[in-house]
Amino acid sequence: MTSTHMSRRAFGHVAVAGTAAVATGLALPGHRAGAAPMPLPPPLPPLDPAALQAVIDDRAAPPSTAAQLRIGGTAGHWRGTSGLADLGSRRPVRAGDRVRIGSVTKVFVATVVLQLVAERRLALDTPVRRILPGLLPDRYGAITVAHLLNHTSGLPDHVGIPEPETAEEVFRHRFDHWTPREWVATATRGPLKFAPGTRQEYRGINYVLAALIIDRLTGRPYGEAVAARVLRPLGLTRTTVPGDDPRIRGRHVHGYLRTADGRLRDITEYDQSSSRGEGDMISTVDDVDRLLTALFSGELLPPRLLRLMFTLPPDEVRMLDGSPARYSTGLQQAAVNGVVLWGKTGETYGYQNAAFSTRDQSRRFVLAYHPTTVRDGTESRMIARVGDLLTREAGGAG
Repeated sequence: MTSTHMSRRAFGHVAVAGTAAVATGLALPGHRAGAAPMPLPPPLPPLDPAALQAVIDDRAAPPSTAAQLRIGGTAGHWRGTSGLADLGSRRPVRAGDRVRIGSVTKVFVATVVLQLVAERRLALDTPVRRILPGLLPDRYGAITVAHLLNHTSGLPDHVGIPEPETAEEVFRHRFDHWTPREWVATATRGPLKFAPGTRQEYRGINYVLAALIIDRLTGRPYGEAVAARVLRPLGLTRTTVPGDDPRIRGRHVHGYLRTADGRLRDITEYDQSSSRGEGDMISTVDDVDRLLTALFSGELLPPRLLRLMFTLPPDEVRMLDGSPARYSTGLQQAAVNGVVLWGKTGETYGYQNAAFSTRDQSRRFVLAYHPTTVRDGTESRMIARVGDLLTREAGGAG
């Protein structure tokens, strides 16, 4: 059995040609607790529709079957599609087609947890073991809710799960099923990697636990809480939490993987149980754009808690490789050509996503596309190209 997203895969570590760095936060430090205010960003470039269409039409790197891009914000709007939603019927991608959004799921989960904090149903400094007794070993007693949400828990790597390296291995494990307790058990067998709160490592297991906290405090599956608190209030009618259903209901874009014999094989149906709460949701670029707009505008959280989503850990908290922390509570920071963006990347087999905005919402983009490779290092290149094009002139690049 295996995770849809791979236990140690770091989402959004995107390398960009030249000086840009999308979804890494490496190019420009973000706002941190107690830090001086950030300087005003450079002006954004005007949108270039032809260049934007060319970016999503370039589906060779990474090899992809389709793409959708929506750009919003006060600095201009644009949307486009490219490729086929279904290779069998040859149906083109259309606006409103559903996709798997991978780790963009974490934005929904973090928002609901913070809503529960606002309602005083828990505190961010509450030990996880107090809310979920018997799930974590005693030696993990220092891990708090806050550590889960900003990836500073120190939980060890998963043990005893296969991690597919080829398309054939992915298909072999596509319908493996895990209960949340079974999945948590694979990441709780060893000592903590570091004292909670002292380092940062992006881990999906943190949000599996966060979803279990929602289950416990609301008395219903986390997806029902997300629907009641976020989806229905915002009118996100094409966004779902699939639960145990491996299919995508309604009109959607199929995902494909290229096998060793050169065929493109449909990977749309996939058991998402190992990514429950951290990467299992289904949505559209329009719904995700609406989520970002509402969240950044303060429709979903009070100001004191919304600020946490735009606050990185203190400077002394570094990633395991020594680079600056780049994940806040529920979001990640990206700096491209001097423009700071906040949002989230997400991936699962056959699906890649990015949803980012400047804090003032002058520029916002949601990208969904469909790579056909398995962990070959090229999957995030389209995100990089879009991010560079949307900020390039602001940084003075030609």
